[in-house]
Amino acid sequence: MSKTAEPKNAIEVTNLWKVFTSDARQIDFEDKQKLQELEDSDEDTVAVRDISFSVQKEEVFVVMGLSGSGKSTLIRCLLRLAEPSSGKININGWDVCNLDAEQLTEFRRKEAAMVFQHYGLLPHRNVLDNVAFGLKLQGIEKKERYERAMHWIERVGLTGFEHYYPAHLSGGMQQRVGIARALICNPPVLLMDEPFSGLDPLIRREMQDELVEIQDRVKTTIFFVTHDLDEGMRLGNRMAVMRKGRFVQVDTPDEILADPADEYVARFVQDKRTQIEKANKKKTTTSA
Repeated sequence: MSKTAEPKNAIEVTNLWKVFTSDARQIDFEDKQKLQELEDSDEDTVAVRDISFSVQKEEVFVVMGLSGSGKSTLIRCLLRLAEPSSGKININGWDVCNLDAEQLTEFRRKEAAMVFQHYGLLPHRNVLDNVAFGLKLQGIEKKERYERAMHWIERVGLTGFEHYYPAHLSGGMQQRVGIARALICNPPVLLMDEPFSGLDPLIRREMQDELVEIQDRVKTTIFFVTHDLDEGMRLGNRMAVMRKGRFVQVDTPDEILADPADEYVARFVQDKRTQIEKANKKKTTTSA
């Protein structure tokens, strides 16, 4: 199975479930009684519950949620780093759930790249070789892959560090290497799992600025997972708030802030709304 006709959306997910249980393959996901038994079980974990959504091409789609909400499991399902229990995933025309091992490898190399929270760099390779690694897997000859790697090393602000090893770089610099390594293959879809959460606030802000600038230039589709509301509002064209494996609300960040769908979302955005209200009140008092 290979890529089909060019789809309208970059990502289409339909009725996706991920259940951590020994007999997940035997579950009838139409059987409400069985699903309730899973919900009540102490041995099984329903991490993703019947989620359906789409992500438009060149959109930055942010998934937010507290720890344990299922957001990291969801993003891992998109690349089948975690095998979905049921449902359909289509990414740029690839029927991801029905790819065999060889097709899945080709898909991961060409269609989607992932940036992890903990960088995932190869410790025995320097910055240049880490960034160029994806091109090496594609069989690109050394001169070309190094030229392209140097271009992206410059783009993420690491010129002069190309011969350093990961252990000699700060966390922010390692994350820049991870982003360059993901972007060098020009992936149509970039998946980012809390990529900046381990950075100090100043470096985190710089990396957000860098991502905004890169997106303005390369216009890729970004699926971005975070637990930070400010980060999600700053980066996302649309945002999904996730709780207990489900999407509670999907809308633009401004709409979610202005009109929370339920009490959970309202609590989630309460501090941000209070901050904005105080800022507006201060601005009104100053102008008066």
